[in-house]
Amino acid sequence: MTGKRILLIIGGGIAAFKSLDLIRRLRERGHSVTPVLTPAAEQFVTPLSASALAAQKVYRDLFDLTDEAEMGHIELSRAADLVVVAPATADLMAKMANGHANDLASTLLMATDKSVLIAPSMNVRMWEHPATRRNLACLTGDGVLSVGPNEGPMACGEFGFGRMAEVPEIVAAIEAALSDGPLKGRHVVVTSGPTHEPIDPVRYIANRSSGGQGTAIAQALLSLGARVTFVTGPASVASPQGCELRPVETARDMRDAVRAALPADAAVFAAAVADWHVTNAADRKMKKDGSGHVPALEFAENPDILAEVSRMEAGRPGLVVGFAAETDNVIAHATAKRARKGCDWILANDVSEGTGIMGGTENEVTLISEAGAEPWPRLGKGEVAQRLAERIADALLSPK
Repeated sequence: MTGKRILLIIGGGIAAFKSLDLIRRLRERGHSVTPVLTPAAEQFVTPLSASALAAQKVYRDLFDLTDEAEMGHIELSRAADLVVVAPATADLMAKMANGHANDLASTLLMATDKSVLIAPSMNVRMWEHPATRRNLACLTGDGVLSVGPNEGPMACGEFGFGRMAEVPEIVAAIEAALSDGPLKGRHVVVTSGPTHEPIDPVRYIANRSSGGQGTAIAQALLSLGARVTFVTGPASVASPQGCELRPVETARDMRDAVRAALPADAAVFAAAVADWHVTNAADRKMKKDGSGHVPALEFAENPDILAEVSRMEAGRPGLVVGFAAETDNVIAHATAKRARKGCDWILANDVSEGTGIMGGTENEVTLISEAGAEPWPRLGKGEVAQRLAERIADALLSPK
């Protein structure tokens, strides 16, 4: 994919320095970039730097009559194939959500008829503030795409979500947004990996899921143009680039992250979620005392994320897909699980010892739907994912 025109609006945050690398990488891939700097952005990067890397004029002022004579803000906003806001500060997101147009950046965003992709970047408390959450929900409802933010240490010294996505992630999201796949404009939530349920600060209950199948599904959906929110437990396989990453630890964390990611057109629950958590987990490492006493662990059921989403009265995704990892009576157990959970499809697989499925590179599934059981041959997890993504596209695009 080359030769696309990108209008890059650089907001005023410390992450603006990454936007210079973003310009360079996009140009390496054959895209042209027209930079727009907000006044606050100029406190972090210079117009000369952005112009030199982009080999384009930098636009800064709405009321520059020379610019208006050369290219009015309406034309500038519509000449691009995609408008990207990176970093998208809390202030810029608020302006976008509320329809403000009091400077060049916000006016361009109001005037454009092209898709818009934002890469949020702000302090963790600002990201978690109810106003920002409302603004994000509004923008998502308006069709604005987003990538990130990521979790990590911040320039202000705090830790949490709010770091702008890394440049390769933003590049992947841009190219996914520019693709003309059948799922363009559709949002899919994918869960992946195991969950870890703490016993004490150093021990936990987990399973052998690598997260490989969930990652492959997310990648396949991205290749078809979908916007993917990827909710993943502590997997050993790297998360796909170009998705909205939501790392979690426990089943309860995963439920909260899935709820926050909705609404969506489809949801694929590929995570191997622990059925129980320890209710009497210790707040310090448990130690042997030589007495032979073994501490008793008390358990409670974890939330049933698949069932909760499948049975939502409002905001239920149009297609809900679950997985059933079984060791015996695979089809019977999976068929009963589909009925019990209320989901549309179940992908059943045999993970008994000797199959090499859980944690391996291949999978052998049976798709169970209202139409019955459809066995698929043993395939690489990438091939399974591509087949599933294409079936999801067919289902979402078919007339009801």
